[in-house]
Amino acid sequence: MEISQKNRWVLKPEVESTVIKHLMNELKVDAKMAELLALKGIHTFDAAHNFFRPSLERLHDPFLMKDMSIAVSRILKAINEKEHIMIYGDYDVDGTTSVSMMYMFISSLSKNVTHYIPDRYAEGYGVSFQGIQYAIDNDISLIISLDCGIKAVDKVKMAQDSLIDFIICDHHLPGEIMPEAKAILDPKQKDCEYPYKELSGCGVGFKLIQAICKELSLPNNVYEQYLDLVAVSIAADIVPITDENRILAYYGLKKLKEDPNIGLEALLLNFDKPDFTISDVVFKIAPKINAAGRIEHADLAVHLLTSKNYDEVEKIARQIRGLNTERKTLDADVTQEALVQIVENNEENNAASVVFGKNWHKGVLGIVASRLTESYYRPTLVFTESNGKMVASARSVKGYNVYDALDHCSEYLEQFGGHKYAAGLTMASEQYPLFKKAFEEEVKKTIPKSLLIPQIEIDTELKLVDVTPKFNRILKQFAPFGPQNMRPVFLTKNVFDSGYAKAIGNENKHLKMNLYQEGARNIFQAIGFGLGSYLPQIKNKPFDIVYTVEENYWQGKSHIQLNIKDIRIN
Repeated sequence: MEISQKNRWVLKPEVESTVIKHLMNELKVDAKMAELLALKGIHTFDAAHNFFRPSLERLHDPFLMKDMSIAVSRILKAINEKEHIMIYGDYDVDGTTSVSMMYMFISSLSKNVTHYIPDRYAEGYGVSFQGIQYAIDNDISLIISLDCGIKAVDKVKMAQDSLIDFIICDHHLPGEIMPEAKAILDPKQKDCEYPYKELSGCGVGFKLIQAICKELSLPNNVYEQYLDLVAVSIAADIVPITDENRILAYYGLKKLKEDPNIGLEALLLNFDKPDFTISDVVFKIAPKINAAGRIEHADLAVHLLTSKNYDEVEKIARQIRGLNTERKTLDADVTQEALVQIVENNEENNAASVVFGKNWHKGVLGIVASRLTESYYRPTLVFTESNGKMVASARSVKGYNVYDALDHCSEYLEQFGGHKYAAGLTMASEQYPLFKKAFEEEVKKTIPKSLLIPQIEIDTELKLVDVTPKFNRILKQFAPFGPQNMRPVFLTKNVFDSGYAKAIGNENKHLKMNLYQEGARNIFQAIGFGLGSYLPQIKNKPFDIVYTVEENYWQGKSHIQLNIKDIRIN
């Protein structure tokens, strides 16, 4: 049911009353809570118990993953025979947490281990020929790749030709041709019967460590010590917070608060909330880890996460925080230049945004593309020049497959890769005008107009009187929140501001309010980020709100706060 214009407010389908009554009886919850659980696919007492009480005992047997026994045997052989092992991973958060975790674990069993992260600019994404050459030059006989390798057919062959075995731990979709590795651990392989397919790259590596511990009869705490790194990878890589990922994230966030990796702890300054959330990782940790690879080299992040020396960790953390500050400045500057370019070229009403800056930093292209998508809400490509070629990051809007659009324009491209909502590409400079025109035409032809309006999906309608401390206590147990387990979004109609409302923040962008409904005593503090322009319109008038129920922490105290996503004036 569609009920708005500026943003599309879409209510989820109603839950059958019989289902709600069943859950109310089974779980002793009210109708609204029963409805929210049913919307998450929870229809039985056992399902609710598993949801509200995540348990590490319910992690799947790692040996259910295809090739796990082969991988474990080969690694133990390498350790026993003192072979030289290289841990290889990508330069993003999933890759660096994976490498750090596996390096620390294998180092506890062998002294003959090194790690390798490719240079973002000189080598690019995934397994590189330079990385294989490094292994050849350093007498490596076993490479364990993490968060990459599933499509590295030619690189694995190069290693194999040099008598180097490869174990691939990946979570991306395999291609038509599989690398001839010693073992491939990837639950997305068609013939892999592992019951959960959505692990992060670090999650797949974690299962390998779990399997080795099981084989060696090591205690569970040997692999559980890495749960905080796994949780960071899950949050940063935007994988679903369901099934095994939810268990790993739940306990990983708990460890992050109670007994964190000292490198992660050093990245967090003045964090005083009682619990960590997925959002805290996404906004407070992941950008800093990513900044190392974007601005300098991702090896910095691995050194931070693997060091046991507090002085060294503090020094690296300061360096990484400095790189993140530099990244923020670059990000803001390039975003502003790109927005000006769109206006100057009279492209505000285009179907797509395609911009180019010769000297824009390659490391912030994806971030800038996301910023532009937020501003204009349409598929976006941000180009710069690198090594004599033009390179770009692409981002899309919900429901539109930007990868397919690029595929239709592939005659102009030298290479491209990615998925539905994000991609990267390379092409010769002279192709840019032709490509830009073709991409605009392709998007204009294929994107439904409805997708150019942001959508807010609403779980259910509430009255403010329903938002009680008990309701909030149960709602908090829905966490960790993330993809496929998002924080519930509510609609409440005909609310009023008490007269307190004010615009706050830079340029008065945000809206702070105290809200109530007629006939009810309770007043709720509310914040609407980016909604400051509504201030004149809400005074002394009823309005509808779409929001999430959250807790605001300030000076050691917490209170319920409504996080307003959108407003409709009545």
